[in-house]
Amino acid sequence: MELRNSFRNTPAIVLNLIIINALVFFAQSVFGGFGDANNINDLFALHHYRSPDFQPYQLVTHMFMHGGFTHLLFNMFGLWMFGGMMEKLWGPKRFLTFYLICGLAAGLAQMGNYIFDYWAIDHAVLSNEDAIRYAEIMKLNATVGASGAIMGVLVAFGYSFPNTQLFIFPIPVPVKAKWAILGIIGLDIFGGFSSAANDNIAHFAHIGGALTGFIIILFWNKTNKNNFY
Repeated sequence: MELRNSFRNTPAIVLNLIIINALVFFAQSVFGGFGDANNINDLFALHHYRSPDFQPYQLVTHMFMHGGFTHLLFNMFGLWMFGGMMEKLWGPKRFLTFYLICGLAAGLAQMGNYIFDYWAIDHAVLSNEDAIRYAEIMKLNATVGASGAIMGVLVAFGYSFPNTQLFIFPIPVPVKAKWAILGIIGLDIFGGFSSAANDNIAHFAHIGGALTGFIIILFWNKTNKNNFY
């Protein structure tokens, strides 16, 4: 009963974002969007700008897709838990604007990461065989997920409610929001620059969303203090 009431009290934009992400995940499942060739991933995931599958709209559509059920579950839980608070504080229009800008910035940051990682190959002369293999690599390395937008929301929550106590698994004691979120960002910075093997997390997309969220919230706080808490 309590869970039902919690979802009933979820603000409209957050609830609709969760529903859209769930529906897109269902479409991915039906059309094989988790790694197979020539599928929904090719159309809507974010590809390197030199990939034959790249389209500018992917900077937006990638944030509504996910790489598996666990990925979807954690992102939507974060959106529900922290996004709901921010939408109640800001109202639906401001929250949706903030969310989409952070997600778009995350996509641009990930595009910058593609450019950096593949700079040498992008400026090399490739044989036909190597060019085909490179195109396949770019296809498989496409980015999906709402994490960049949600990182912006986390930063906004930490800025607005810095001393709220959070339980972060596996830490056995509560941690203030400001320290917990700084820790999460720190892990992303470390992960982004360490380039660990088999790490398929888009760390720089997370950092881009977080940084953009911080800049926006500073600007709003400076220009509209009467409506910011």
